[in-house]
Amino acid sequence: MKIYIALLLFLGSLQLHAGNEPVDSTITKPAKKFTVVLDAGHGGKDPGKLVSSVREKDIALKVVKYLGKELEDHTDIEIVYTRTTDKFLELYQRADIANKAKADLFISVHCNAAASRSAKGNETWVLGLHRNADNLEVVKRENAVILLEEDYEEKYAGFDPNDPASFASNLIVQEEYLDNSIEMASKVQSNFEADLKRKNRGVKQAGFAVLRLSYMPSVLIETGFITNAEERKFLSSSTGQKKVAHAIYDAVIKYKANRSLNDFVIEDITDLNETVESNNTIYKVQIAASKNKIEAKSYNFKKLPAISREQEGAIYRYFTGSFNDLKKAQDLQKKAVKLGYKSAFIVKYENGERSRL
Repeated sequence: MKIYIALLLFLGSLQLHAGNEPVDSTITKPAKKFTVVLDAGHGGKDPGKLVSSVREKDIALKVVKYLGKELEDHTDIEIVYTRTTDKFLELYQRADIANKAKADLFISVHCNAAASRSAKGNETWVLGLHRNADNLEVVKRENAVILLEEDYEEKYAGFDPNDPASFASNLIVQEEYLDNSIEMASKVQSNFEADLKRKNRGVKQAGFAVLRLSYMPSVLIETGFITNAEERKFLSSSTGQKKVAHAIYDAVIKYKANRSLNDFVIEDITDLNETVESNNTIYKVQIAASKNKIEAKSYNFKKLPAISREQEGAIYRYFTGSFNDLKKAQDLQKKAVKLGYKSAFIVKYENGERSRL
């Protein structure tokens, strides 16, 4: 009995010690795999564009499968498909798959169409405001699938692709992903132009529902015009589909090489004037991000306190403060904004993972 009681007391002391272990914010969990969600546009009762018996949904699925096969050769990349068969998926379901997977990148593959048979080339879209009539027409086509969904009025309440205000709040929430989305889109466009000799129609922004609902860097790729005889023949062939997939694959690999989303290194902490209590949550204020490595000193950042620098791929992020108290972080954020860091925001570290508030 005495041995049993002693054992309980020993285990209890271990738990107490573990619960009060000081948090070392330089230690993180092992990096998870870089997760890419591949979305073949349309499917099932939604064929997408249909020209001369060529269906957009079939091309999109074949390209995605070729792309996934190449990416699956990388052991540090996890691939999640929204569909691998001729299946109808509602737009919110596609985004939900990506959100639940905590994806690092969402790629939706489509084909374009136009009234003019001479229209050609490819374009890659990120979430934004559709500022002209041409952009709005593309958005309407891709969002039209909503009308095939049951109870779409309730599921997409308040969303009107004709009205930028209906998704303005999402733009604010997803602002932190926009630069990364544009970077990925630019790499896709460069590869299509250089490797496939396709007309580069550019990186564009508009209110696609599937991008609006996904909370990570996201792109929608229009691989070419199936209304153009030459591009339709190319996109319908296995050779063309493999080349398109490889161009996207190469863009993903280059994009991934520029960052390690869950492997950041805290390099310097200086002028720390706050005592951080033992706690699993720490708040800091991000004031800058740059490719330039600047010494993490208060005098380099308008005398803001507790400057720290973290490296994430080729990017250095600069922070001020280190608190267990969110209110203190909020007060410091206001001070940073007044000093000229207008886009300063609060980040939270919890159990070795960083997230933006």
